[in-house]
Amino acid sequence: MKHRIYLGDNIDILPKLPERYFRLIYIDPPFNTGRQQKRKRLRTVRDENGDRTGFQGKRFRSEVLSEHFFEDEFDDYLAFLRPRLEQAKRVLTNDGSLFFHIDFREVHYCKVLLDSIFGRESFVNEIIWAYDYGARSKTRWSAKHDNILWYAKNPKNYIFNFEAIDRIPYMAPKLVTPEKAARGKTPTDVWWLTIVSPTGKEKTGYPTQKPLKLLERIIAVHSNKGDHILDFFAGTGTTGVAADNLGRYFTLIDNSPIAANVMRKRFGLFAPEVITCATK
Repeated sequence: MKHRIYLGDNIDILPKLPERYFRLIYIDPPFNTGRQQKRKRLRTVRDENGDRTGFQGKRFRSEVLSEHFFEDEFDDYLAFLRPRLEQAKRVLTNDGSLFFHIDFREVHYCKVLLDSIFGRESFVNEIIWAYDYGARSKTRWSAKHDNILWYAKNPKNYIFNFEAIDRIPYMAPKLVTPEKAARGKTPTDVWWLTIVSPTGKEKTGYPTQKPLKLLERIIAVHSNKGDHILDFFAGTGTTGVAADNLGRYFTLIDNSPIAANVMRKRFGLFAPEVITCATK
């Protein structure tokens, strides 16, 4: 297998993938927020009777270009995840890693589940992805981070390419030597990275899209060129874009035809075969 996309339910597809084949798995499953996740893509058009006021009082009308959504609520979230995570362990190489992306609502339950599947000794890090965008709550501390749990199949043998870590600026560069300031420092387990800009070229309009830089950091450090990367909640295919940028091969799985179409457009000329799989 090289680059490949499967359109179908991952619980039907994962058992058919080869054992101990993928060096790295990243997944960003539904977060079980209890609400519908949706995203609209809009454009504004000059209209004297429009619903928006712009520069110098000019009026504009909003037009919906596309709308993507999915229901994010499960009767038994852990029962939904368990068989999929058991398959993830099966298809990981013996020195492979799983990165599980979730938020504060379910992270503690998911860690206990992952401990039971991989073993507590296989837990390496909890990475906090912190961002600073969007509305602020007036009734509690605003939630502006996600949690990423890193599990190594073998905690004594895994890929960690230290030299591949992208460095970040010192907050007080005058307190270190000029050489250190120029080189920058390596990130900790708290990663300050902006979300995908709502108006940027990277934005696809799909709900819960994660930034490319986040995936490139994970893939660069935790796999090698030529390795196979798996994402079985692929969404817009950011994992695939990052993998291809870094010389890795990817396998992506998603059950949404909308997501598959977004990926086809996003991958452009090197678009892999999209395999439609019938559900049981």
